[in-house]
Amino acid sequence: MNKEDQHFLGVDVGGTHLKIGLVNKKGEIISFEKIDTAPYRDDPRGFNPLFIECIGKILGKYPEVQKVGIGLPGLISKDRYTTLEIPAIPALNGFNLKGELKKAYNHISFYLENDAAAAALGEYRYGKNNPPENFLFITMGTGIGSALVLDGEIFKGSRGNAMEMGHMLSRGNEELEKLIGRNGILRILERFIKAYPRLVADLENKELGTHLLVDTARAGNEISLMVFEEVGRILGEAIVSTIRVLDVTNVYFGGGISAGLEFMMPALDKTVRQYLSPYYVKDLQLMKASLENNAGTLGAAALCFSKE
Repeated sequence: MNKEDQHFLGVDVGGTHLKIGLVNKKGEIISFEKIDTAPYRDDPRGFNPLFIECIGKILGKYPEVQKVGIGLPGLISKDRYTTLEIPAIPALNGFNLKGELKKAYNHISFYLENDAAAAALGEYRYGKNNPPENFLFITMGTGIGSALVLDGEIFKGSRGNAMEMGHMLSRGNEELEKLIGRNGILRILERFIKAYPRLVADLENKELGTHLLVDTARAGNEISLMVFEEVGRILGEAIVSTIRVLDVTNVYFGGGISAGLEFMMPALDKTVRQYLSPYYVKDLQLMKASLENNAGTLGAAALCFSKE
């Protein structure tokens, strides 16, 4: 195969599914499939051997693939061999995943990374807005993930797992993830519905979720807009501290809840500019990441450009 036509596998590992894409060097997804991993948990053979077997089946479909990137929702050893803490998949805790994959498929190069860091690298390599070599990446979904791209590479910290903004302490010494991860945002929504019953409007008698929150904010629902304003303030406060530590000027936002970024941004931007000095805000840019739903898969594929 011509090197210009080289394809990679990007594997985005979630709590219940694998999203697997065959990706070319331009960041185009040639083929995609989503695999339910719930049966792996119940199988007596265990999650780990079934995951490795699944990778083999996918490789069998694409014999031309020589490199596989895998994004994982948790902490990984600095050498990127062992999955240390993967809360959504406890079976992977302390598992030498890369070693076992290499043992099973020794002709393939494997690259493991935290999923938020992988998404940041995907934005760096494939993003439509020509991202700079240094930026903070924040992903908002079930939890809050983050990564720093420094000189075009993921900043890992001294032991390999830097940039866990979701676990920063915020208001009332609560973790940021608990405050404004998906469940935290829905708690804010429930609180505001009780506080402002006359403003409920099209939220009344609905099953509360982040899609509904975004849709009703777009329709001008006052409670939904107040929720995003509160989320913007809380996130802005955390970004102030992070920018002071990292001295970074570009911040990208990804993840499903970033669909509501336009409604968070006024309060977020105001908070950041209120508490940072002119040195920090002079060149500051806050923007939505461009890869959207493909961030996990493309981010995992982008790992294949890393050094082994």
